[in-house]
Order: sequence, then C-alpha cells, then structure tokens
Amino acid sequence: MGSEAGIVRKPRVLCLHGFRTSGEILKKQIGKWPQQVLDNLDLVFPNGAHPAQGKSDVEGIFDPPYYEWFQFNKEFTEYTNFDKCLAYIEDYMIKHGPFDGLLGFSQGAILSAGLAGMQAKGVALTKVQKIKFLIIVGGAMFKAPSVAENAYSSPIRCPSLHFLGETDFLKPYGLELLEKCVDPFVIHHPKGHTIPRLDEKGLETMLSFIERIQKTLLDEEEK
Repeated sequence: MGSEAGIVRKPRVLCLHGFRTSGEILKKQIGKWPQQVLDNLDLVFPNGAHPAQGKSDVEGIFDPPYYEWFQFNKEFTEYTNFDKCLAYIEDYMIKHGPFDGLLGFSQGAILSAGLAGMQAKGVALTKVQKIKFLIIVGGAMFKAPSVAENAYSSPIRCPSLHFLGETDFLKPYGLELLEKCVDPFVIHHPKGHTIPRLDEKGLETMLSFIERIQKTLLDEEEK
C-alpha cells in the first residue's frame, strides 16, 4: 500500500477495550487478525480510566488486572464517572498522540463512535485533532439521554468499519448505530459478542477500508 509520493504512513489508532478487560487483553484479541492488517496500522492500547469495580466476564480466560471506562445502571440509562472518562481519554491522546482514528470493542466501541459525534459537536476531545475514522467491533449507541443527545445529534461523518456478529446480543443496536454513520463499511461474521478472526471476505473489506484511510491521510498531508 504505497503511493507515488512514497510509502504512506501507518494510521495511528487508539484502541479502547471492552468492559472489565484491559489494553493488554484487547491487544491479544486483535492479534488474531492477519499480519497484513496489523502491519498497516499503528495500534495503541491504553487501559480504561478506572479499575474494574466488580467481576469480569473474562476471568479464567485472560489474566487481570481488569479496567472499565465508566459505570452504568442496570438499564444503561445513567452513567457514573463519564466526564472523568472523557478527560482521561483526551489527556491520553494529548500525551501519546496524535491519533488518526479510534478502534473499540464492546464498551470501547460504544465510546469510540460516541466520541466522534461528541467531538464534532464540540463537547468532547476539543484539544486534540479530529477523529478521521472508526473501527467498531460489537458496538451500539449510548442510551443515557444527555450523552446520546450530544453524540448523535448529527450523522457521524468520518469513515467507519463495523463488525456485526450474527449471534451478538448487541447486533440490533449495532445496526442502529450503523444508520447514524454516513460512510460505513461492514464486516458480517457468524460469531457472537467477540472480536472475530477475519475470513477472506472480511479481510478484503478490512484492507479496502485501510486503503481508504491511507488515501484520506495522504490527501490531507498533500494539501
């Protein structure tokens, strides 16, 4: 994936893990993807803003420590420490950036898509460069009305890649999120709420998406 001007730089991606897991765990989960994908992205894996405040679903599968980005009530309609989470992510992006895009799984995916909308509205990530793309695995929309209003008041305009699992309990909500995105690419897979391996068709879609992102970055740098 080069260009006449030389080799395109790798898109730098902030990767936000799932609820009560960790950056290290997400790194292992993404590590199943083919090398030709991993070699074309500069992936960075921070831990969540808060140590896990309860049992993790991945205990016995992945080693602790576990983290979460924010807490929520049973209905997912009220969040705790959400503002602290936004400040933590922005601070991380300032210290370790610049970042071109966000990748998220589960709670991290909900957060990634929401952050793009909130940044566009000027209510989050105001001190860092614009998010240029999203990779959403097992995602959904925020349910807390005050947050959703800011995140989805207008369509999400940056290119986005969505992984939708056939048996993922979040799939209906992932489809709702898809409708909010102006420029989506989609990878369907037969699994549940997980980060899947890429089959031939999925790999093709993923590489097309990366190529699209690299072209966008190159065009911006040439301006």
